[in-house]
Amino acid sequence: MVIKVFLASLSGSTAKQQDVVGFLEALKIDYAQLDIASNEDNRMWMRENVPGEKKPTNGIPLPPQIFNEEMYCGDYETFFEAKEDNTVYEFLGLTPPPGSKEAQQAENTQKLHNGSGTEEHLDDDTTKKEIVEAEQNGDAHIAELEEDDPDKKAETDAQDDIAEEEEPAEDDEESRKPAEEEEQEEGEEDRAEDELVSEEEEEELRELEEEEEQASEED
Repeated sequence: MVIKVFLASLSGSTAKQQDVVGFLEALKIDYAQLDIASNEDNRMWMRENVPGEKKPTNGIPLPPQIFNEEMYCGDYETFFEAKEDNTVYEFLGLTPPPGSKEAQQAENTQKLHNGSGTEEHLDDDTTKKEIVEAEQNGDAHIAELEEDDPDKKAETDAQDDIAEEEEPAEDDEESRKPAEEEEQEEGEEDRAEDELVSEEEEEELRELEEEEEQASEED
């Protein structure tokens, strides 16, 4: 593709034309200068191919006018804006060379466009990391407070000891339950044995009384 720059060697806008040409040379972009002052075909072709909405009110576009083959790129004003924005290659319809500012801008834009989902994932990871760091910082802050305030450390240790003592207390209560149940069962067994003994004693007493009565009757 060849960039066509339509110029007028006798035009009063020579400075603008030289600005376009000098910038293209600095970027090492191949281009062709087409003089409309000395060549009627160039002048007619330029006028016919500049889009109607880009023409001035009198319908006659002024040089410099820039094309990429048959595709219209713009005039000096739009070229200047592209130069200020580092988008000259885009303005000319060319691919920016690797390492150029415009290529880096395009790469960054592509990364931002493709990285929306990645950013959400990173946000999740960042949130998790912040939580972990907050917990670690909280522990570190407590440790610092304990170092600065021995009474605070003693209170914390006491609370830990109480918590440790409360846990075995629950175990002791559970262990006491089976022991109480065993004692209750043993008591019931003892009562049953006592009742059995009492019945045997009563039976023996009745037998003795009957024997005594028989003996008295015989007497």
